[in-house]
Amino acid sequence: MQKINEAGGVKVGGKRYKLKVVYYDDESTPARTAQLLERLINQDGVKYMLGPYSSATTKAAAPVTEKYKIPMVEAEGASRSLFNKGYKYLFAVLSTSEQYLASSIDLAAEMAKKNGKDPSSVRVAMAFENDPFSLDVRAGVVADMKKYGMQIVIDDKLPRDLSDMSATLTKVKALKPDLLLVSGHSKGAATAGRQINEMKINVPMIAMTHCEAAKLISKYGAAVNDFLCPTQWAETLSYSDSLFGGAADYDKTFKSTYDGYKNVPYQSAQASAAVMVWKDAFERANSFDTDKVREALTTTNLKTFYGSIKFSENGNNVAKPMVLRQIQDGTLNVVAPSEWASHKLNYPRMTN
Repeated sequence: MQKINEAGGVKVGGKRYKLKVVYYDDESTPARTAQLLERLINQDGVKYMLGPYSSATTKAAAPVTEKYKIPMVEAEGASRSLFNKGYKYLFAVLSTSEQYLASSIDLAAEMAKKNGKDPSSVRVAMAFENDPFSLDVRAGVVADMKKYGMQIVIDDKLPRDLSDMSATLTKVKALKPDLLLVSGHSKGAATAGRQINEMKINVPMIAMTHCEAAKLISKYGAAVNDFLCPTQWAETLSYSDSLFGGAADYDKTFKSTYDGYKNVPYQSAQASAAVMVWKDAFERANSFDTDKVREALTTTNLKTFYGSIKFSENGNNVAKPMVLRQIQDGTLNVVAPSEWASHKLNYPRMTN
């Protein structure tokens, strides 16, 4: 938003306007999200919405924005179930959740073939949080496993407080799967990183969501080497735009603006992209009328440092793939899909 305002803001009707965010802390509580959205719309007069953080809170937000016909361009709600409700005012710049770990299944199949084995021989262990996002991630990998005939040997729900997954890891140690998949947001990822090391879990391939948000590298160092981490965006990708420049330029700008980041969270990149979508929609609509702006959003076809953005009829972005990064000596490097890879995959995972 700061970048857009510094570049002259948004031009509508021959005049230039600066963007401003009005927000409240919903405490990651869906009921609170809905309550505060009512306040933003009815008391603060907000007509255009950026979404909350997480699929659960976005699920609470969408019926409210739909009720008041307020367009919402969101960047942090990836659950695919958001996009089968027929919402007309919901637009999301990010790839949907069923895609998050799907590339790890393709990668496991590829490694099996390289080692002279059939992909159907791959044995998979899964541990997922019982929440909309993680269950959608699970549905995506299960569908992909079926294509290859892979075998699920462990299919566990993570405990509610996400602080202990030793029961699952004990089974992993006994059954020796080829691939371990974990999705439990940042707390679940931190627990997995810690306990996989403590229990000396030796699995050829480990993939989990929220590696960056959990700060796995700074917390556990070499213990999490070769973990695979899905990402919506990476600074090595060849995306670019006239506002930020390339993905690498955004990465540099972010790190120089905010201290303490070894890796820029993809959540930050996609939040920036959502604001860029609003600027584009306002200017193409040449209006601040919500119906005209909503109509402009439906025809979005935007190239950004974060990737291409084009919305399906259901409001999800159909123009940008997920990529898979691997922690290699403390650095997150893109290893799949091969067309986006900046580094070679380390396989099997080396343990300390």
